[in-house]
This record gives sequence, structure tokens and C-alpha cells, in this order.
Amino acid sequence: MAFEFTDTNFKESALDIDGVAVVDFWAEWCGPCKMIGPVIDELSTELDGQAVVGKVNVDEQAEVSTRYGIRSIPTILILKNGEVVDKHVGMATKQALLEKINAHLS
Repeated sequence: MAFEFTDTNFKESALDIDGVAVVDFWAEWCGPCKMIGPVIDELSTELDGQAVVGKVNVDEQAEVSTRYGIRSIPTILILKNGEVVDKHVGMATKQALLEKINAHLS
């Protein structure tokens, strides 16, 4: 299961870490978000120990969503050492996301 980022834990769990964090911005009412959700959960399991993979519910965590200017969902941000290094908006295959993430793991 993917980590649940919140306005309260985002700084320590995504920004202050040494390494990669993958953040999926989503909402309950979003069809494409529901489709990509299981992919995010799988990536969380597969990348355990290599990257923090989690989700931000845009309806419940407005502060983080606003800070990153999230206007379309799903939006996936890849952060390395607290900085956004890649961004994907919309649906994506697991393989496509894995390739983007792996590019920043080394």
C-alpha cells in the first residue's frame, strides 16, 4: 500500500529525505486516479527501500496541492532530495512511470 502524504507529514516524508519520493496527487471522484491507484500501490511495494511512493488526496490536503500548483489530476511528481525532478500529468503505464523513477534512483 502506498504511503499517505498529508499537509502535516509531507516535509519530513518527502522533502527532507535523502533520495527519491514519488507523489501521486489524486481524488476519490477522479476516474483516471482510480485507474492509476493500483499501479502506485504496486510501485510502492516494488520500490520499498529505494524510494518513498505515496499519495496526496487533493481534497483533503490542500496545502501541499496548492504549493505545487496541482490543477489536473492525476499528477505524479518525482522528487529527489526535496526537489521536483520530473512530473507526469494524466494516465501512465507502470513501465513508463518505472522508467522515469529509475532515471533518478542512481
